Amino acid sequence: MSANTSVPIYPLLAERKSPRSLDESVTLSPDEIRALLEAARWAPSANNLQPWRFFVGQRGDSVFTNILESLRPFNQGWAKRASLLALVAGVAKNEDGSENNSYMYDCGLAVSQFTLEAHSRGYAAHQMAGFEKDLAITNLSIDSLLLPVVVVAIGKQAGVEQLDEATAQRELAPRVRKPLDELVIKGLPN
Repeated sequence: MSANTSVPIYPLLAERKSPRSLDESVTLSPDEIRALLEAARWAPSANNLQPWRFFVGQRGDSVFTNILESLRPFNQGWAKRASLLALVAGVAKNEDGSENNSYMYDCGLAVSQFTLEAHSRGYAAHQMAGFEKDLAITNLSIDSLLLPVVVVAIGKQAGVEQLDEATAQRELAPRVRKPLDELVIKGLPN
């Protein structure tokens, strides 16, 4: 189902969703995983620093399990069926030790391209901030120069019958966003 946009937008953007109901029988091929990561690799980056780092686990491997264990219980409940879990961490300091004030923005751009590539291939992506960063650092032996930013679940969307009632209702609810006149403080054309 396409989003109810105020003007037409690119279909891939209008149709993108973040479902929680995923088909646990689906796996991604190595080429598909590589394509998602390649899309992220070519994201815009301030000063071309590319501060994003991916920890990628396929369902059943230790990286997947380590990421899954770091998720909050609600997210664990549905993300366990994802084909792939990716934790994205960022390099928060520049080589000279100064703060990289744009690392989270750059990581977000990489995740956006990762997400859109997944959707262009018929997969769904769901980003999660609901995870325990300290546990992720421990579980994945994340270098102290990296700060966890987000976890992304990738998989094929499945029916809502596998979800509890409250989560199924959230899944079936219409997609909504704040109107443009609330988001654009100045400069919105009439």
